[in-house]
Amino acid sequence: MAVRTKTLPPDRGLTARMMLTVVLLGALYLFFTWILLQANAGIQTMVLVLGLMLAAQYFLSDRLALLSMGAREVTPQQAPELHDMVARLAALADLPKPKVAISPARIPNAFAVGRNQRTATVAVTQGLLDQLEPHELEAVVAHEITHIKNRDVAIITFASFFATLAGYLTQHLFYWGLWGGFGGRDDRNGANWGVIVYLVSILVYTLSFFLIRALSRYREFAADRGAAILTGAPSHLASALIKISGRMKVVPQRDLREAEAMNAFFIAPALSGDGFAELFSTHPSLERRLAHLRRLEEEMRR
Repeated sequence: MAVRTKTLPPDRGLTARMMLTVVLLGALYLFFTWILLQANAGIQTMVLVLGLMLAAQYFLSDRLALLSMGAREVTPQQAPELHDMVARLAALADLPKPKVAISPARIPNAFAVGRNQRTATVAVTQGLLDQLEPHELEAVVAHEITHIKNRDVAIITFASFFATLAGYLTQHLFYWGLWGGFGGRDDRNGANWGVIVYLVSILVYTLSFFLIRALSRYREFAADRGAAILTGAPSHLASALIKISGRMKVVPQRDLREAEAMNAFFIAPALSGDGFAELFSTHPSLERRLAHLRRLEEEMRR
């Protein structure tokens, strides 16, 4: 059972990082938009269509995430203990109770989705329910509740918007610009704009990628901290993370690859890397998270 040690405070470090990321990406995206506007109507029309598609994806992102994991919303009658746990932790965090969903996936994991705190859903996999003890499950749910409290899911979704668009342009517009030309311009200018848009798209995608990954890793530390505060027991989350990571090693690679697209939302990535590879990861390494939780345990004992 959760022990209320104190009200879950806002994470000023996370807030500052989210604001800085939004400002930097905003400047980068304004430059990107200016370059696109210098191209031609053909590109602008295509970007408009892609923008509408991505906007639809943003508003449907929670449903898409749940659908990708086969997760279905469950009622309090279907999962009374899980609902009670979510309700209790949401109350501790001063949040409206999120919806609750369960995925039949074998991989032990959990995630939170939703554009805002009123539309949020906490989802857990059947593999997680089968693997963890109640106090460990509570720590995992507290981690997801903290993500909702911090509003970082919505920020990550917003920050990914132009990165996704830039990635698409990088893959498709180079050849379209060189060989198809940019309508309304002569062949030489069309080819030149194709190269410019291609190079700028690479720059925007690369910088966005690393900024978003850095923010994503920090938000996991912030959610770990929130879970420790809500439960009053950092060791419970540490135990859960060890079990989840250990179980990942015996899950078939095919299952892990199928779930990899959800890495940014998971409490622990389906596939991860250490050392230099961590720069490309959405999560800090298990070792760093455990060390962080040990420090929190020591601070809470003082």
